[in-house]
Amino acid sequence: MSNPNRVILIRLPHREIIMATGCVLLLMLSALGLTLSPWLVSPGTSENPLAPVHVQPSNAQLADKKLNGRVESLLAKMSLDDKVGQLTQYTGGAKTGPGSGTGDYDELITKGQVGSLFNVIGAKQTNHYQHIAVEKSPLHIPLLFGYDVIHGERTIFPVPLALASSFDPDLVRQISRIAAEETSDDGIRWVFSPMVDIARDARWGRITEGAGEDTWLGSVMARAYVEGYQGNDLGKPDAVAACVKHFAAYGAPNAGREYNTVDMSELTLRQVYLPPYHAAIEAGAATVMSAFNPLNGVPATADPFTLTKILRHEWNFDGPVVSDYGAVHELINHGVANTGAIAARKALTAGVDMDMMSDLYRTRLATLVRSKQLPESVIDEAVRRVLRVKFALGLFDHPYADETKSPYVATPSKRELARKAAEETIVLLKNSPTVPYLRPVLPLAKTTPTIALIGPLADSPADMLGSWPAAGNSKDVVTLRAALQNRCDAAKTKLLYAQGTDILTDSDKGFAEAVAAAEKADVVILALGEAASSMTGESSSLTRLDLPGNQEDLLENITSLGKPTVLVLFDGRPLAIKWAAAHVPAILEAWYPGIEAGPAVANILFGEVNPSAKLTATFPRAVGQEPLFYNQLPTGRPADDVDLTHPPTGEDKYFSRYIDETNAPLFPFGYGLSYTHFSYSKTELSQSTISSDALTHPLKGRFFSPPAEIRVSVEVKNIGTMPGVEIAQLYIRNTGGSVEEPVRELKGFQRVALNPGQSKRIEFTLGFRELSYYNLDMIRVIEPTEYQVWVGGSSKAGEGAQFEVTE
Repeated sequence: MSNPNRVILIRLPHREIIMATGCVLLLMLSALGLTLSPWLVSPGTSENPLAPVHVQPSNAQLADKKLNGRVESLLAKMSLDDKVGQLTQYTGGAKTGPGSGTGDYDELITKGQVGSLFNVIGAKQTNHYQHIAVEKSPLHIPLLFGYDVIHGERTIFPVPLALASSFDPDLVRQISRIAAEETSDDGIRWVFSPMVDIARDARWGRITEGAGEDTWLGSVMARAYVEGYQGNDLGKPDAVAACVKHFAAYGAPNAGREYNTVDMSELTLRQVYLPPYHAAIEAGAATVMSAFNPLNGVPATADPFTLTKILRHEWNFDGPVVSDYGAVHELINHGVANTGAIAARKALTAGVDMDMMSDLYRTRLATLVRSKQLPESVIDEAVRRVLRVKFALGLFDHPYADETKSPYVATPSKRELARKAAEETIVLLKNSPTVPYLRPVLPLAKTTPTIALIGPLADSPADMLGSWPAAGNSKDVVTLRAALQNRCDAAKTKLLYAQGTDILTDSDKGFAEAVAAAEKADVVILALGEAASSMTGESSSLTRLDLPGNQEDLLENITSLGKPTVLVLFDGRPLAIKWAAAHVPAILEAWYPGIEAGPAVANILFGEVNPSAKLTATFPRAVGQEPLFYNQLPTGRPADDVDLTHPPTGEDKYFSRYIDETNAPLFPFGYGLSYTHFSYSKTELSQSTISSDALTHPLKGRFFSPPAEIRVSVEVKNIGTMPGVEIAQLYIRNTGGSVEEPVRELKGFQRVALNPGQSKRIEFTLGFRELSYYNLDMIRVIEPTEYQVWVGGSSKAGEGAQFEVTE
């Protein structure tokens, strides 16, 4: 703070506020006893004069003075080889990438040459290695065990894309807490989760691991995962360190192809992709995992811009960064390193503290130091970050897991939460009447005499677990077939089952059996979709998004019978189901629902649970629309008033459009039906004008006061006949600024439970955090512009309101 006239940014809880003041004024405020926000931001660099530089650390426990005293005391005793060992990680179980590592862990651990293992599962297994580390290694430093716990460890919940569809961060916290407890019981105190990569392209298989396409929702969910995993004290025995990944912009690979190049403007990076990572860091995430992809020509594993400038300097993150599997060695493939030594040096100096499975830090770093090609101080800083987490987790005081605990059981309470989670995440995409019936197909009558259940996902327990099922066991899964059979037995009705086809096959040998079952039934349920382990998750990019194999042919054959038909989709991404949307009366998107898949789907089919979930990833009409997302930037030639249902015939050609398909999605972001109906009153604003000064300046006279806000209110009413939950969504658009802003952006949401005829007035606030954006200088600002505001049940919410921001 050598310049008394510089501009200073102060960040308050949930608000970012810019104020012009200097060090003298700050001292005066302090003398007056006024407490500033924990987020104090200095001018930063000339490229970004308001780049965040936090006065307080991202995680207070990692910055604790006593803890860091222990770190320094231990560091002073460590040899160079001891230090390098702490930066080395291997897999001790199933491999999740290419290469074999070393495998001779007992000897390496004894020598202090391993700091972490992952994929070692169970108290007995982790304790085996931990005893070696604590009792035989030179300095008795405990190992840190990690694991890919993405949506549950043994109790498997719906996949993260599904969980985001609940718009329920409290649910995510509960699930993450259960996962933390189970993971720590297995001797593992580090989870490689949450994945917070914004994904706008359904061809990318890992879209299933995140919250979808929206920045605001992704940030809310990122925060919830971290809070659930870590709790309020990392030192508690059932807390685990979260690892936010994959830093940065991993979810935007070219053409949706896994591990591919990412190239985007810094404006898009900061505005769209970075906020969920930042939210996780602000929530106290203890660790970060770097991404595989290059970003703007620089591999993420060797990118000082993201790993040091943004993560360390702007966000003040003080935990360790671990590479992804083998990513340090892959710098050679990227062409930025010709040797393993260069790859190791570039990764470490860029900000990657731990090498996962490349075996380059262990074999190269000490030589680089001894040959004066790498300062030992760089290694010291990386070791500090690793040791902080180990001390914070209490591993030095309590290194071992309790082997006397009872084996895992999917208890009734865990099943209840898993079922509730699945019920909140199933999206009703369509529900139309079928001739000669006058009512929608769903919900089904409990006394339906005969139901035909058809499809390869109807009785496939392993697929219900989704990708990355951790230590989940398919034996814990209740399939849709099992759940429906239980219901039919209790109601003394009949269930006919036919697999019909496999997920990926050209053979139609099962079609005849399926058609015969459908012909005998009063209602037909088709369970179709993707193979969880081979078609979704990592390394599962697709060029086609229609139903795999010949499932579409099966669907068309069954639908042609004219029976009331329900399509239940089990998948990990939005599919292009244009034919189904046009011809199948009722469609449920169930994603991969976890161990209570069958009961949850059945409860919704029969109306015991009213669906409330909303899509967090846009469904395309055709794969050629990808990447497809609701919050697109405007174009100079919008096709809003053009009939796009036919090829252009004249002047209607020269618009931003396709000539063989409409621009519109099949189902938009935020969309989801209910068995009841909701209405929204006119959107009301607390004021029609507000000054940018009021939105950004907290100081009024001598007193420190919060900035101004716009209050947005609307009345939501259940105008149907069933109790239901509506997810009311707040969207804005800004026009007249120095840069383009999206045609709509989500800036808030609320879950509103209403009985028939009941109404409730809800309120949102719009302040600096919601209304600001990055300008051309990469400064977050509010400019004199106009804003449109909508509140409704999807990103297509209709009538809105306007207000103006003045000087």
